[in-house]
Amino acid sequence: MLPLIVAGTAAQAELRGHGGFVKGVAVLPDGSRAVTASFDYSLIVWDLASQRALQVLNDHEGAVNAVALAGEGRQALSASDDGTLRLWDLQSGRLEHVFEGHQGKVAAVAVAPDGRLAASAGWDQTVRLWDLTRRQATHVLDEHRSNVNSVAFSRDGRYLLTGSYDSSIRLWSLSADGQRPELLRVMEGHDFGVNALSFLPGDQYALSASVDETVRLWDLATGDQLAVLRGHDGPVFAVSVSPDGRFAASAGVDGTVNLWNIEGRRIVTSLTGHRQPVWALAFTPDGRQLLSAGADSVTRLWDLEARSEIGPSDAGEGAAEGEPAVAAASGAVEHSSRGAKLFRTCVACHTTTADGANRAGPTLFGVFGRRAGTVEGYNYSAALRGSSIIWSAETIDRLFDEGPDRYTPGSKMPLQRMPSAEDRAELIAYLKQVTGPAQPTTGAEPVQERLGQ
Repeated sequence: MLPLIVAGTAAQAELRGHGGFVKGVAVLPDGSRAVTASFDYSLIVWDLASQRALQVLNDHEGAVNAVALAGEGRQALSASDDGTLRLWDLQSGRLEHVFEGHQGKVAAVAVAPDGRLAASAGWDQTVRLWDLTRRQATHVLDEHRSNVNSVAFSRDGRYLLTGSYDSSIRLWSLSADGQRPELLRVMEGHDFGVNALSFLPGDQYALSASVDETVRLWDLATGDQLAVLRGHDGPVFAVSVSPDGRFAASAGVDGTVNLWNIEGRRIVTSLTGHRQPVWALAFTPDGRQLLSAGADSVTRLWDLEARSEIGPSDAGEGAAEGEPAVAAASGAVEHSSRGAKLFRTCVACHTTTADGANRAGPTLFGVFGRRAGTVEGYNYSAALRGSSIIWSAETIDRLFDEGPDRYTPGSKMPLQRMPSAEDRAELIAYLKQVTGPAQPTTGAEPVQERLGQ
């Protein structure tokens, strides 16, 4: 667990701190905090009143795709590309258990209302059930014919829905004595894969979201499709139902969050702000606000009565706490303003000052001359632990020229390149200016040496 402080006020309710797509979001039952999951291999716990990050949970070895709450909000269960689920204590930030079994990416996770049972959806074409009390696997459901993308428990905990790239939705009856769930019915109607599922209050109806650009309403007692809701331009990735069951929210690749009146089968309003794909949605327990998480690395809060974002901020203005102002760095060299602007995309993950903490990425203070993978207190990926790379103008240039996927393969750094040599030079000059004195490199390997060579 690493401390993380991100500036925020009641007037600026965007949760910024991740260094990659935000794929999952969950809100605690009392509405005080939220947990987000990201491609940057981490989860962040947020205080919603102040919009400040309280903890970074970063023990995963792959992108984190989903998060669900357990233990009445005292625990979080995360699902990752590394094939595992991890159970966290949200008070201490301690990793309590690692669940292993999936043979590939885990795309989704859900926890039953009583907090004892969890279900996970994997790209190994299985749904797996886990006993959270005994911390062991119970059953493997392998009836789907392709990758499984979504799981959802009914609100009374008696049923489970699963959705897959095979375009089907399967309804399962859960046994009170722990026997293997019974497949009640297979519901088909989507033209392409199913990405998300949500029960309505009362558990008689459910909504599904699909690659086919639709949200569909189902009668679970009969398996009949009751409505096809069209309002997105492209695949729909997320769907969520308000606590009172009156409204649903959907979002997808078009970056738009649609708020639906379920009974009227109509869009009440369309919320824009992300302008990039939106991957996850969650209503607050009182139903007055909605959280949306997206490919812009931001989680946004929406006031549903006002039908607008709460205190939207300009992503290009301002700086995170502990960072120098873009145009006011002391002793700025001629091109530092351009370099500072380029660094804005890095601020979410990295601090640069002596008192700056690790965030989703390690602090950059003293980065020049430092061996990769050596900042104390940061949980590096296996790919960087023991790396022979020494950070310098040359190696940082290569990092952004080739991209992390080629220069530091397997690391947590989100995929990003800077094709312009001039821009790379501007960024490096700015980093030299704000990251403190260079570290000694005595005894270090040559700076051009590649990871793994």
